[in-house]
Amino acid sequence: MKFSQRTRGIVQAIAVVLALAIPSVLASSAADARVGGGFSSGSRGARTFSAPPSTPTAPGTAQPFNRTITQPGSPGVGAPANVGGGFFNRPGSGLLGGLAAGFLGAGLLGMLFGGGMFSGIGGLSSILGLLLQIGLIVLVVRLAMSWWQRRQMTSAAYAGAPAGPAAQGGFGSAMGFGLGSGGAPLEILPADYETFERLLGEIQAAWSNEDVAKLHTLATPETVSYFTRDLEQNRARNVVNKVSDLKLLQGDLAEAWREGDTDYASVAMRYSLVDKTFERGSGRLVEGSEQPEEVTEVWTFVRPRGGNWELSAIQQTN
Repeated sequence: MKFSQRTRGIVQAIAVVLALAIPSVLASSAADARVGGGFSSGSRGARTFSAPPSTPTAPGTAQPFNRTITQPGSPGVGAPANVGGGFFNRPGSGLLGGLAAGFLGAGLLGMLFGGGMFSGIGGLSSILGLLLQIGLIVLVVRLAMSWWQRRQMTSAAYAGAPAGPAAQGGFGSAMGFGLGSGGAPLEILPADYETFERLLGEIQAAWSNEDVAKLHTLATPETVSYFTRDLEQNRARNVVNKVSDLKLLQGDLAEAWREGDTDYASVAMRYSLVDKTFERGSGRLVEGSEQPEEVTEVWTFVRPRGGNWELSAIQQTN
Protein backbone atom coordinates (compact mmCIF):
# COMPACT_ATOMS: atom_id res chain seq x y z
CA MET A 1 0.00 0.00 0.00
CA LYS A 2 1.42 3.37 -1.01
CA PHE A 3 0.86 6.43 1.13
CA SER A 4 0.75 10.00 -0.03
CA GLN A 5 3.24 12.48 1.36
CA ARG A 6 0.45 14.04 3.43
CA THR A 7 -0.50 10.65 4.92
CA ARG A 8 3.12 9.86 5.78
CA GLY A 9 3.36 13.21 7.54
CA ILE A 10 0.28 12.41 9.62
CA VAL A 11 1.71 9.01 10.60
CA GLN A 12 4.97 10.63 11.69
CA ALA A 13 3.08 13.23 13.73
CA ILE A 14 1.08 10.48 15.44
CA ALA A 15 4.29 8.67 16.38
CA VAL A 16 5.70 11.81 17.99
CA VAL A 17 2.48 12.56 19.90
CA LEU A 18 2.08 9.03 21.20
CA ALA A 19 5.73 8.90 22.25
CA LEU A 20 5.07 11.94 24.43
CA ALA A 21 1.58 11.11 25.66
CA ILE A 22 1.59 7.39 26.36
CA PRO A 23 4.32 7.41 29.08
CA SER A 24 2.40 10.11 30.94
CA VAL A 25 -0.93 8.33 30.76
CA LEU A 26 0.48 4.92 31.66
CA ALA A 27 2.10 6.20 34.85
CA SER A 28 2.22 2.83 36.53
CA SER A 29 5.19 0.76 35.38
CA ALA A 30 6.30 -2.76 36.08
CA ALA A 31 8.52 -1.47 38.86
CA ASP A 32 5.48 0.18 40.50
CA ALA A 33 3.28 -2.89 40.85
CA ARG A 34 3.34 -2.71 44.67
CA VAL A 35 0.46 -1.38 46.71
CA GLY A 36 -0.48 2.10 45.49
CA GLY A 37 0.87 1.38 42.00
CA GLY A 38 3.45 4.16 42.15
CA PHE A 39 0.71 6.82 42.34
CA SER A 40 0.22 9.51 44.97
CA SER A 41 -3.24 8.70 46.29
CA GLY A 42 -5.47 9.59 49.23
CA SER A 43 -6.11 12.58 51.47
CA ARG A 44 -4.28 14.49 54.21
CA GLY A 45 -7.23 16.44 55.58
CA ALA A 46 -6.73 20.20 55.41
CA ARG A 47 -3.14 19.64 54.27
CA THR A 48 -3.96 17.58 51.19
CA PHE A 49 -2.76 20.41 48.95
CA SER A 50 0.26 21.30 51.09
CA ALA A 51 3.39 19.23 50.57
CA PRO A 52 4.64 17.55 53.76
CA PRO A 53 8.01 18.91 54.95
CA SER A 54 11.12 17.11 53.80
CA THR A 55 12.95 14.83 56.21
CA PRO A 56 16.32 13.09 56.35
CA THR A 57 14.59 9.97 55.00
CA ALA A 58 12.84 11.87 52.19
CA PRO A 59 14.91 15.03 51.54
CA GLY A 60 13.11 15.67 48.27
CA THR A 61 9.56 16.85 47.68
CA ALA A 62 6.49 14.65 47.98
CA GLN A 63 4.56 14.57 44.72
CA PRO A 64 1.05 16.11 44.54
CA PHE A 65 -1.84 13.66 44.61
CA ASN A 66 -2.83 11.98 41.36
CA ARG A 67 -5.92 10.52 43.04
CA THR A 68 -7.84 12.25 45.82
CA ILE A 69 -11.46 13.04 46.64
CA THR A 70 -10.52 16.13 48.66
CA GLN A 71 -11.19 19.43 46.97
CA PRO A 72 -9.45 22.71 47.90
CA GLY A 73 -11.28 24.20 50.87
CA SER A 74 -13.11 20.97 51.74
CA PRO A 75 -10.75 18.81 53.84
CA GLY A 76 -11.56 15.43 55.23
CA VAL A 77 -11.04 11.72 54.72
CA GLY A 78 -14.52 11.27 53.26
CA ALA A 79 -16.23 8.35 51.59
CA PRO A 80 -14.87 6.12 48.82
CA ALA A 81 -13.97 8.03 45.70
CA ASN A 82 -15.71 7.61 42.39
CA VAL A 83 -12.82 5.93 40.68
CA GLY A 84 -14.67 4.63 37.65
CA GLY A 85 -12.28 3.94 34.81
CA GLY A 86 -11.17 6.24 32.08
CA PHE A 87 -8.74 9.12 31.72
CA PHE A 88 -11.53 11.70 31.53
CA ASN A 89 -13.20 10.28 34.67
CA ARG A 90 -10.19 10.68 36.92
CA PRO A 91 -10.71 12.74 40.10
CA GLY A 92 -9.72 16.31 39.43
CA SER A 93 -10.38 16.26 35.69
CA GLY A 94 -13.53 18.40 36.09
CA LEU A 95 -14.23 20.92 33.35
CA LEU A 96 -11.05 20.10 31.46
CA GLY A 97 -12.04 16.45 31.25
CA GLY A 98 -15.51 17.38 30.04
CA LEU A 99 -14.14 19.65 27.34
CA ALA A 100 -11.69 17.00 26.21
CA ALA A 101 -14.42 14.38 26.08
CA GLY A 102 -16.52 16.82 24.06
CA PHE A 103 -13.74 17.39 21.56
CA LEU A 104 -13.19 13.66 21.29
CA GLY A 105 -16.89 13.09 20.68
CA ALA A 106 -16.86 15.79 18.04
CA GLY A 107 -13.92 14.08 16.35
CA LEU A 108 -15.77 10.76 16.27
CA LEU A 109 -18.88 12.37 14.81
CA GLY A 110 -16.74 14.21 12.31
CA MET A 111 -15.21 10.98 11.12
CA LEU A 112 -18.60 9.29 10.83
CA PHE A 113 -20.07 12.11 8.80
CA GLY A 114 -16.95 12.90 6.76
CA GLY A 115 -15.87 16.03 8.60
CA GLY A 116 -13.96 16.87 11.75
CA MET A 117 -10.69 18.65 12.30
CA PHE A 118 -9.16 16.71 9.42
CA SER A 119 -12.10 17.04 7.01
CA GLY A 120 -11.31 16.30 3.42
CA ILE A 121 -8.86 13.50 4.15
CA GLY A 122 -10.67 10.30 3.29
CA GLY A 123 -10.37 6.63 4.16
CA LEU A 124 -7.23 5.73 6.04
CA SER A 125 -6.22 9.37 6.38
CA SER A 126 -9.44 10.13 8.28
CA ILE A 127 -8.71 7.36 10.77
CA LEU A 128 -5.14 8.55 11.19
CA GLY A 129 -6.43 12.07 11.64
CA LEU A 130 -8.76 10.91 14.42
CA LEU A 131 -5.88 9.13 16.17
CA LEU A 132 -3.83 12.30 15.96
CA GLN A 133 -6.71 14.27 17.49
CA ILE A 134 -6.95 11.78 20.36
CA GLY A 135 -3.21 11.92 21.01
CA LEU A 136 -3.19 15.72 20.96
CA ILE A 137 -6.20 15.91 23.28
CA VAL A 138 -4.62 13.50 25.78
CA LEU A 139 -1.39 15.49 25.80
CA VAL A 140 -3.05 18.91 26.07
CA VAL A 141 -5.46 17.85 28.81
CA ARG A 142 -2.63 16.18 30.74
CA LEU A 143 -0.58 19.38 30.66
CA ALA A 144 -3.61 21.53 31.53
CA MET A 145 -4.52 19.33 34.50
CA SER A 146 -0.95 19.50 35.78
CA TRP A 147 -1.02 23.30 35.51
CA TRP A 148 -4.40 23.47 37.26
CA GLN A 149 -3.22 21.26 40.12
CA ARG A 150 -0.13 23.41 40.69
CA ARG A 151 -2.34 26.51 40.62
CA GLN A 152 -4.69 25.04 43.24
CA MET A 153 -1.78 24.14 45.49
CA THR A 154 -0.40 27.66 45.23
CA SER A 155 -3.83 29.18 45.93
CA ALA A 156 -4.29 26.99 48.98
CA ALA A 157 -0.91 28.04 50.33
CA TYR A 158 -1.68 31.75 49.91
CA ALA A 159 -5.12 31.27 51.42
CA GLY A 160 -3.45 30.15 54.63
CA ALA A 161 -3.66 26.39 54.39
CA PRO A 162 -2.14 25.27 57.68
CA ALA A 163 1.30 23.96 56.94
CA GLY A 164 2.43 24.05 60.56
CA PRO A 165 5.90 23.34 61.87
CA ALA A 166 7.52 20.10 60.89
CA ALA A 167 8.32 17.43 63.41
CA GLN A 168 11.54 16.37 61.78
CA GLY A 169 13.01 13.04 62.68
CA GLY A 170 15.80 13.62 65.16
CA PHE A 171 18.32 10.86 64.45
CA GLY A 172 17.03 8.44 61.84
CA SER A 173 18.46 5.04 62.66
CA ALA A 174 19.70 2.58 60.08
CA MET A 175 16.76 0.40 61.03
CA GLY A 176 13.28 1.62 61.91
CA PHE A 177 12.07 5.12 62.74
CA GLY A 178 13.98 8.02 64.18
CA LEU A 179 11.88 9.65 66.91
CA GLY A 180 10.38 12.99 65.98
CA SER A 181 11.04 16.15 67.96
CA GLY A 182 8.80 17.04 70.85
CA GLY A 183 7.73 20.34 69.30
CA ALA A 184 5.04 18.81 67.07
CA PRO A 185 1.43 20.00 67.56
CA LEU A 186 0.55 16.34 68.05
CA GLU A 187 2.93 14.14 70.00
CA ILE A 188 3.83 10.89 68.26
CA LEU A 189 4.98 8.23 70.71
CA PRO A 190 7.26 5.21 70.16
CA ALA A 191 4.17 2.98 70.17
CA ASP A 192 2.79 5.00 67.25
CA TYR A 193 5.95 4.41 65.22
CA GLU A 194 5.66 0.70 65.92
CA THR A 195 2.09 0.83 64.62
CA PHE A 196 3.18 2.61 61.43
CA GLU A 197 5.82 -0.03 60.76
CA ARG A 198 3.32 -2.81 61.43
CA LEU A 199 0.77 -1.24 59.08
CA LEU A 200 3.41 -0.98 56.35
CA GLY A 201 3.89 -4.73 56.48
CA GLU A 202 0.25 -5.70 56.96
CA ILE A 203 -1.00 -3.52 54.11
CA GLN A 204 1.59 -4.93 51.71
CA ALA A 205 0.67 -8.48 52.80
CA ALA A 206 -3.07 -7.86 52.37
CA TRP A 207 -2.37 -6.39 48.93
CA SER A 208 -0.36 -9.47 47.91
CA ASN A 209 -3.21 -11.72 49.11
CA GLU A 210 -5.81 -9.50 47.37
CA ASP A 211 -7.60 -9.41 50.72
CA VAL A 212 -9.86 -6.36 50.36
CA ALA A 213 -11.68 -7.13 53.60
CA LYS A 214 -8.37 -6.95 55.48
CA LEU A 215 -7.42 -3.73 53.70
CA HIS A 216 -10.65 -2.16 54.98
CA THR A 217 -9.39 -2.71 58.55
CA LEU A 218 -6.04 -1.06 57.78
CA ALA A 219 -6.88 1.92 55.57
CA THR A 220 -9.59 4.52 54.97
CA PRO A 221 -12.45 3.77 52.56
CA GLU A 222 -11.02 6.23 50.05
CA THR A 223 -7.60 4.59 50.05
CA VAL A 224 -9.09 1.09 49.79
CA SER A 225 -11.14 2.23 46.80
CA TYR A 226 -7.92 2.98 44.90
CA PHE A 227 -6.35 -0.32 45.96
CA THR A 228 -9.50 -2.14 44.82
CA ARG A 229 -9.40 -0.52 41.41
CA ASP A 230 -5.72 -1.44 41.00
CA LEU A 231 -6.50 -5.05 41.95
CA GLU A 232 -9.32 -5.12 39.40
CA GLN A 233 -6.90 -3.91 36.73
CA ASN A 234 -4.54 -6.74 37.67
CA ARG A 235 -7.37 -9.24 37.28
CA ALA A 236 -8.22 -7.78 33.90
CA ARG A 237 -4.58 -8.38 32.89
CA ASN A 238 -4.80 -11.91 34.35
CA VAL A 239 -1.90 -11.21 36.72
CA VAL A 240 -1.34 -11.08 40.47
CA ASN A 241 1.26 -8.95 42.23
CA LYS A 242 3.21 -10.41 45.16
CA VAL A 243 5.38 -8.41 47.54
CA SER A 244 7.84 -10.19 49.82
CA ASP A 245 10.93 -9.64 51.97
CA LEU A 246 9.65 -6.23 53.10
CA LYS A 247 12.13 -4.42 55.32
CA LEU A 248 11.90 -0.92 56.75
CA LEU A 249 15.31 0.69 56.34
CA GLN A 250 14.68 4.19 57.66
CA GLY A 251 11.77 6.37 58.65
CA ASP A 252 10.99 9.65 60.34
CA LEU A 253 8.12 11.98 61.02
CA ALA A 254 7.40 14.78 58.55
CA GLU A 255 4.54 16.36 60.50
CA ALA A 256 1.72 15.52 62.87
CA TRP A 257 -1.35 17.58 63.62
CA ARG A 258 -4.92 17.51 64.87
CA GLU A 259 -8.11 18.60 63.09
CA GLY A 260 -11.02 18.59 65.48
CA ASP A 261 -11.24 15.06 66.88
CA THR A 262 -9.01 13.58 64.16
CA ASP A 263 -5.26 13.02 64.39
CA TYR A 264 -2.94 12.95 61.37
CA ALA A 265 0.69 11.88 60.99
CA SER A 266 2.72 11.99 57.78
CA VAL A 267 5.74 9.71 57.92
CA ALA A 268 8.59 9.32 55.43
CA MET A 269 9.60 5.69 54.97
CA ARG A 270 12.40 4.12 52.99
CA TYR A 271 11.98 0.38 52.66
CA SER A 272 13.14 -2.51 50.52
CA LEU A 273 11.02 -5.25 49.01
CA VAL A 274 10.92 -7.91 46.34
CA ASP A 275 8.15 -6.97 43.92
CA LYS A 276 7.03 -9.65 41.43
CA THR A 277 4.01 -10.07 39.19
CA PHE A 278 2.84 -13.51 38.08
CA GLU A 279 0.41 -14.81 35.51
CA ARG A 280 -2.67 -16.20 37.22
CA GLY A 281 -3.04 -19.94 37.08
CA SER A 282 0.33 -20.74 35.54
CA GLY A 283 2.40 -18.80 38.07
CA ARG A 284 4.72 -17.62 35.30
CA LEU A 285 6.78 -14.58 36.27
CA VAL A 286 5.89 -11.68 33.98
CA GLU A 287 7.35 -8.67 35.81
CA GLY A 288 9.92 -8.09 38.54
CA SER A 289 12.80 -10.22 39.81
CA GLU A 290 14.31 -11.72 42.93
CA GLN A 291 16.43 -8.61 43.39
CA PRO A 292 15.11 -6.33 46.16
CA GLU A 293 14.39 -2.71 45.28
CA GLU A 294 14.29 0.34 47.53
CA VAL A 295 11.31 2.68 47.70
CA THR A 296 10.90 6.01 49.52
CA GLU A 297 7.35 7.21 50.10
CA VAL A 298 5.44 9.44 52.49
CA TRP A 299 2.57 7.62 54.17
CA THR A 300 -0.09 9.58 56.04
CA PHE A 301 -2.01 7.89 58.83
CA VAL A 302 -5.25 9.07 60.44
CA ARG A 303 -7.16 8.12 63.57
CA PRO A 304 -10.13 9.41 65.52
CA ARG A 305 -9.20 10.69 68.97
CA GLY A 306 -8.43 7.59 71.02
CA GLY A 307 -8.91 5.26 68.03
CA ASN A 308 -6.62 3.18 65.84
CA TRP A 309 -4.35 4.47 63.10
CA GLU A 310 -5.32 3.80 59.46
CA LEU A 311 -3.53 4.61 56.23
CA SER A 312 -5.11 7.60 54.50
CA ALA A 313 -2.54 8.51 51.82
CA ILE A 314 0.60 7.40 50.00
CA GLN A 315 2.78 9.97 48.23
CA GLN A 316 5.70 9.28 45.95
CA THR A 317 8.85 11.37 46.40
CA ASN A 318 11.06 13.17 43.93
